[in-house]
Amino acid sequence: MKDGLGAGRLEVIAGPMFAGKSEELLRRVRRARIARRGVLLVNHALDTRRGTGRVTSHSGAGLPSHAVSDAAEIPALLDADPATDPATDAETVTETELVAIDEAQFFGVGLVPVVSELADRGLVVVVAGLSVTFDGQPFAPLPELMALAESVEKLTAVCSVCGADAAFHARVPGAPSASDPIPAEPTHPGDALVPVAAHVGGSESYEARCRRHNAPTR
Repeated sequence: MKDGLGAGRLEVIAGPMFAGKSEELLRRVRRARIARRGVLLVNHALDTRRGTGRVTSHSGAGLPSHAVSDAAEIPALLDADPATDPATDAETVTETELVAIDEAQFFGVGLVPVVSELADRGLVVVVAGLSVTFDGQPFAPLPELMALAESVEKLTAVCSVCGADAAFHARVPGAPSASDPIPAEPTHPGDALVPVAAHVGGSESYEARCRRHNAPTR
């Protein structure tokens, strides 16, 4: 595996759904490419909402990426020829300096030693993912990644009920209106009862919620 060119570090972009995590990740990738830094962009193979091999934000902006199903596959991607890599901007091909990983929650705890090794080798690793499950619990491996990172950016969305900052998201079939009472009991099973693949979705399955309008499942 190729080593980085400078001092390595781990940066984490975390938050609920609809907080702009993928958009921020893409912004950093574009900025690095403008600076003619080599970038490896990775997404989990489970995320097929807008086709495989692409990191796409809810706004529709996107870039080609590598789609992998196991974090252990990521280091080998650094040995690929960047000139023939569809996920690389051929006009700015240089030695890889930045590894950007989206949908970190799908990789599980196996992602932690992988990104730690990459950072130790001198690469800048930027990881974006959900920090909470739809029932308001910490979503591994983000808590551990946040603890190990040199930089953490915690983003919030906009509550679908009242418009306040939303640090949570709910998996709901029908959204309450602002005039509805705050739910006293959780209406949906916890994430532990739902397969990982069921967490792939958008506004048709989830809504951003502030603390006040999030079902008190904790």
